[in-house]
Amino acid sequence: MGAMGHDLVVLFEHPEWQKPLFAALERRGVDFAAFDLKQAAFDPDALPEARLYFNQASPSAYVRGNTRAVPLAMSLLRSLELRGARVLNGSKPFALELRKSEQAALLKGLGIDHPRTLAFNDAGTALAAWQGGWPALVKPEQGGSGARMFLLNEPEELTRLLRDQPGLWQPDHLLLLQQYFPVDAAKGIVRMEFLGGKLLYAMRVVSHGAFNLCPSEACNPEGGGDSHCEIPTAAPVKPVEFYPYAEVPLEAVQCGEQIVQAAGLDVAGIEYLEAAGGRLIFYDVNANSNLRKPIGEAFGFDPFERVVDFLVSQLQA
Repeated sequence: MGAMGHDLVVLFEHPEWQKPLFAALERRGVDFAAFDLKQAAFDPDALPEARLYFNQASPSAYVRGNTRAVPLAMSLLRSLELRGARVLNGSKPFALELRKSEQAALLKGLGIDHPRTLAFNDAGTALAAWQGGWPALVKPEQGGSGARMFLLNEPEELTRLLRDQPGLWQPDHLLLLQQYFPVDAAKGIVRMEFLGGKLLYAMRVVSHGAFNLCPSEACNPEGGGDSHCEIPTAAPVKPVEFYPYAEVPLEAVQCGEQIVQAAGLDVAGIEYLEAAGGRLIFYDVNANSNLRKPIGEAFGFDPFERVVDFLVSQLQA
């Protein structure tokens, strides 16, 4: 791996997402190495090579042409853990992020309200089994950055979509039908960021019809602009907007804490929406939590400095 002798190794695939973290680590003088998963190799016999590993791999690597990064990341994480390495957001959390059906199963087991979900590898079988009603969302089992998500108003749209775009089955040949909940367009959805099991901050995300709600400024720059992610969808009418949300309900925070504890997440982004009647519907668990610096600053801190605080505390543990 080439990380011998460092205190910390950060596993990554998207360089733009990691720049603020790398800069914060350098400012604090942390002895770290960045391990690029896009073109990599490792020797299981030589592991571990560092005191601590921090996984920042993303399920959406395939939309940037980096499909091979995900299986290598999973193999590396498992090998590190078998060799006794200390790994943050290791193979269990990463596997959960890769499989949205497992996220639904986790939420069901915790008794947390979530959308009806059907995983499938055949459109006809899915339509025969679907009990979630229409309209419905179709999305990839291995999601990320809003890629390959579509709102369907009737069953025939799924058949046409997969006939016209067979590439939607990539990379793992599994898709989901998921119950659709309309939301107040002015309020959007809520994303809570957790660090070390506790809420770091919450924000409202107003999408204007977009599915790519990645909070990284590389994906959704302040005021709009070009994204560093290759997301094959039409641009929204207006840029995605992010607002600090200090009044996040205690119920939502407690549900988020349950999720991160049960999933073994060291750093996480948990998303929910507010449905009719005040229902809080949790629908996405993110292990690769891309923080948004202006939101943290609105609460009086640099979120990347808080992550470095956490990493340093883990090194000292």
